[in-house]
Amino acid sequence: MQKILLTLKQALRSSFLVVGLVIFINLSGSFIFVQEASYATTLEELKLVPPDYKPNSQEKINRANEYDPGVGVEEEEREEAYEEAVKDAGSLTTMEKAYERNLKAEREQNPPETFGEKAKEVIEKVTGK
Repeated sequence: MQKILLTLKQALRSSFLVVGLVIFINLSGSFIFVQEASYATTLEELKLVPPDYKPNSQEKINRANEYDPGVGVEEEEREEAYEEAVKDAGSLTTMEKAYERNLKAEREQNPPETFGEKAKEVIEKVTGK
C-alpha cells in the first residue's frame, strides 16, 4: 500500500511540475512584445508635406545631394540610364545597338577567361602553389 501511495505521490509531483512549466512557458511568451513596423516619417513631417506633392526627378536629385553627395551622383546616373533606355526603345535597330553597347561594356568589365587561363588555375590548384 505504501508503494502505491509513493508512486501516486511521485506521479502527482511530476504532473504538477509539467503543468507548472507549461503555464510558465505560456506566461513568458505573452510578455514578448512584437515591435511594430516603423515608418520613416513623423506626424509633424506629414503635416508639412501636402499629400498631392510629387517631386520631379531633379528635385529628387537635389534632395539626395543634401543628405549625401554620392547618392545624388548615383541618382543622376540612374536617371540618365533611364532616359537613354527610353530613347533606345523607340525602334528595333536602336534596341539592338543598345544591346551591343551593353554587351561590349559588360565584356570590358568582365573579360571572358581563355582556356589557357583556366588550365593554369587548375594546375595551380592541383600542385598547391
